Amino acid sequence: MLHSFGRDFRPWSEYGKAIRTELDRQSPWPLDITDHSLVTARSIDEFPEAAFIDYLRAIYAKRPLDLILSIGAPAAAFVQRHRNDFFANTPMVFTVVEQRRVEYSALSSNDAVVAVRINYLAAFENILRVLPNTKNVNVVVGTSPIEKFWKDAIAKEIEPLANRVAISWTDQLTFEDLLKQAAALPPHSAIFWELMIVDAAGVVHEGGTALKRLHAVTNAPIFSYDESFFGSQIVGGPMLLVQDSSRQTASVAVRLLGGEKASSIETPPIQFAQPRFDWREMQRWGISEALLPPGSEVDFREPTAWENYRWQMAAITGAILLQASLIGGLLYEHRRRRNAEIDARQRMFELAHMNRHATAGEMSASIAHELNQPLGAILNNTEVAELMLNSSSPNLDEIKDVLSDIKRDNQRASEVIRRLRNLLKKSVFEPQQVELNQTLHEVFEILSVQALGRNVTLSSDLSPQPLRVSGDRIQLQQVILNLIINGMDAMSDVPKSQRRITGRTALLSNGSVEIAISDSGPGIPPDELDHVFEPFFTTKNDGMGMGLSIARTIVEAHGGRIRAETQVGGGAVFRLNLPLATGYRSQEQ
Repeated sequence: MLHSFGRDFRPWSEYGKAIRTELDRQSPWPLDITDHSLVTARSIDEFPEAAFIDYLRAIYAKRPLDLILSIGAPAAAFVQRHRNDFFANTPMVFTVVEQRRVEYSALSSNDAVVAVRINYLAAFENILRVLPNTKNVNVVVGTSPIEKFWKDAIAKEIEPLANRVAISWTDQLTFEDLLKQAAALPPHSAIFWELMIVDAAGVVHEGGTALKRLHAVTNAPIFSYDESFFGSQIVGGPMLLVQDSSRQTASVAVRLLGGEKASSIETPPIQFAQPRFDWREMQRWGISEALLPPGSEVDFREPTAWENYRWQMAAITGAILLQASLIGGLLYEHRRRRNAEIDARQRMFELAHMNRHATAGEMSASIAHELNQPLGAILNNTEVAELMLNSSSPNLDEIKDVLSDIKRDNQRASEVIRRLRNLLKKSVFEPQQVELNQTLHEVFEILSVQALGRNVTLSSDLSPQPLRVSGDRIQLQQVILNLIINGMDAMSDVPKSQRRITGRTALLSNGSVEIAISDSGPGIPPDELDHVFEPFFTTKNDGMGMGLSIARTIVEAHGGRIRAETQVGGGAVFRLNLPLATGYRSQEQ
């Protein structure tokens, strides 16, 4: 293998590596490959070539070669110049050489060509396509013979673009000056990388170091024509692919080694492949993917979060959706439950209101008696006052006393009516602070006449300190009233002298309030204690079984609880536990 310049000069170095790989893959025989470099191609001085020819002739005098592969145009030109001086009959493959650099008229019958076609016009049009505002293109080219050739060839080929873009060249610059120029290019500039083998100072640039240094400082995007420069520094476009030439070269070499005549092997020049672009460079220079030629391939695209974590994100999304659906379902059920609770509470209020009406009906005789007393007293006092006024010398002081009695009895009747109206009115549940000692006392007053008529003694043992809870005073009165009436009904078979009901209030150590209503009746059988608060459960012949159920519903709506017990000495006791009002509790503490 004869290399132009050396084994590590791009682009030929990349082709050399790929051709070796393809030869190993395609050859049915083991191959012994030797590499040589044409260092004389770095200058125009051809004198040293004679010594190089002597060197090659001496090496292979006793060990003839089966095939010569020349990589690059300088190597091909060298072989054609000296074909008759040595290895005249050895088969030759000219590869990685632009067809304009091959002297087809000088080819022998032992020469096969795997040429390429560099379409510089298409490469420059690609720059103007992806960067439509480009006004200046700086072409990087050195001073070696091959670079001088391509400077002239490029200038001629891109003449149609002369009115669209200004072209500048770097062959008169040292590489350090080239870097300074690249760092200060005017806006809307681009760089086209042709070759940088020997700069104006005669410095040789091997490998990819020069391109890397340029890429690090330039303020404009870099384009080129060969895939060997692609992957780190250039934007991309239509390019020659290393694999295309390498595969074709290895195929021709194997055919020649197999005995075919070189003159019978013809291969068309390898053209630009579909455009390829470096996504990283596109992002750096703000090149939109919409501007790329149709069918372009974008390489090195950074995967999106979805591409990197597709399964994780899908699992998380699924979990979120599942959780959202569960939350939605729970919210829906919560709303239904809340509506059901509101509806049930409303029905409970209506049922409690009906219960109060029924209780008032039962108490009608007692209420009438309680009203008749102050009304009868008012009538008597009015008649007395009339007689006193008709006398010849009315006593005004006595008349004032009579009027005071009338006023007192009127207030007494009004209070009875007020209590009854409060008991029977239908109102929305609006929690407010309620003083339980006063509430219990008012219920005892309402039932005092009925208790007297049924020979029941009402007594109370109230807490010495105010007991305030948050709730509805009317509903709490209804609970106490139901319990007292139930107690009166339970004592119908008890001797009259032993009928008594006691109401107690107390502040418990846990910060709650207890109301206890006890009677001296027969008590509640143990097997019925767990059922007395169930709807429609009753021990009365004419009972509906709703009074205690309503009482429990009201107490629980106030955040409390109610329970029934049978006293050791006889009789039943119902205990209501309610939480103290928050503000009142803090004051007590």
